[in-house]
Amino acid sequence: MTQNTDAFDDWIRGNFVALNTRLEEAYFALDDKTAIESVGDSDKVALLEEGSTFVATLLSEGNTDEGFDSAYDLLGNVGLYMAACHRHDVDAAVTASPAAMKNATALSLQLGASLGLTPRFSTAHQTTHNRSIDGRYKSFTSLDAERVFLEFNCRGIFSYKRAADALGRILPLGVSHPVTHDLLAVAKDALHDVVRFNAELFEQLDADRFFYNVRPYYKTYRVGRTDYRGSNGGDFSGINEVDMLLGLCKADAPSYSQLLVDKFLYIRPEDQARLRDCMRRRSLLDHFIDRFDSSSTRPWFQRNVALFLEVCEMHGEAAAQHHDQLVKRFIQRPSEDLSQEHLNKVTASGPPLAVVIDALEKLRDLRMAADRDDIPSSYADLQRLRDAVGV
Repeated sequence: MTQNTDAFDDWIRGNFVALNTRLEEAYFALDDKTAIESVGDSDKVALLEEGSTFVATLLSEGNTDEGFDSAYDLLGNVGLYMAACHRHDVDAAVTASPAAMKNATALSLQLGASLGLTPRFSTAHQTTHNRSIDGRYKSFTSLDAERVFLEFNCRGIFSYKRAADALGRILPLGVSHPVTHDLLAVAKDALHDVVRFNAELFEQLDADRFFYNVRPYYKTYRVGRTDYRGSNGGDFSGINEVDMLLGLCKADAPSYSQLLVDKFLYIRPEDQARLRDCMRRRSLLDHFIDRFDSSSTRPWFQRNVALFLEVCEMHGEAAAQHHDQLVKRFIQRPSEDLSQEHLNKVTASGPPLAVVIDALEKLRDLRMAADRDDIPSSYADLQRLRDAVGV
C-alpha cells in the first residue's frame, strides 16, 4: 500500500465513521426517520469533500501495480465512501451536480475492471477480508447495531465455509467411505454454528437501528452508467456450495442459476472458482440415490444417509431461521409503515421489496426441501432416503 492509500484508509477508519455516526444519530432522533434531506448538511458536505480529496489524489497517483490485495482493499474503501455519500444523498443533493463523484466513479471502474469484480464494496470487504487494527475493523458507523450485524455475519459466513469445505472433501472419497461420516459430522456442526450465531444476532440486533441506520448503506448505487445492487450478506460461495453439494438446489434450475450468475462478480476470485467447480459436480444426494437399489440396507448406507439427512435438516433450519426472523423482522415488517418513495430508498437489492421477498421464500423452501411442486424441490428424493433409514 502507498502513503496515499494508507491516508485514505486512516480517514475511512476515523473521521468517516465519526461523520456517519453523527448523521445517523441525528436521523434517528427525527419523528420521521427517513426525512433526512435537510439534516446535518455541514457533516454531509464534510463527508463528500474530505473523501473527494483523498480519491482525487489516489486517481492521480494510480494504483495498478500494488497487487490484488491492495487494490481490492482500496476498492472497498472507495465503495464505502460512495455508498455513504449515496446513503446521505450527497452524491447529488447537497451539491448542484453528481459530478462531485466523478473521480470516485473513475477510480472504482478502474479497480473493478482490473480485478474482474463489480466496482463497488462487497460483503467480503466488511466481513472475511476486513482487516482489524488494534481491535477495530472498518465500518460505516460506530453504532452497536452495525457492530452486531457485521460480527455475527462474519461468524456465520466462516461457518458456512467450514461446512462447504467438509462436504466438498466427501466427493473424492465416495459416499460409502467410513470417513464420509466424519466429514458429515463436521458439516453438521458447522451448520449448527450458523443457527447458533443467527440466534445471537437476532437477540442482540436492534430492529429499528438496523432498519433505519445500517440497512440504508447497502442500497443500490450507480457507478458510471450502471446501477449496482447493494452488498448482500449471501455474497460468498460457501452457502451455495452447501446448497449444491447436498443436492437441495441445482445449478441447472433457471431461477437458481440466475442467482449464481448475478452473484459471481460480487464475490472474490477464489470464491468464483469454488462456485464454478461445484456447479459441474454431482451432488451427494445424487450419489446416495444412485446406490439406493443396491445398498439401501447396508450398514454404511444406513449410517451415512442418516447423518446426511441431519445435515440437510440443519441447513434447512438455518435457511428458515434467516428468512422467517431476519428478513421478516428486520426488513419486511419495518418497511410496512413506509411510503413507496422512502421504501425505494431503503431496499438494497434492486427489485421491489415484494419481489425480493417472494424470491427469498422460494430459496428458503428449496433449502428446506419443502413439499412444493412449483419449485425444483428435493423433497421426494429426501423422503425416499428417510423411508429407507426409518427417520
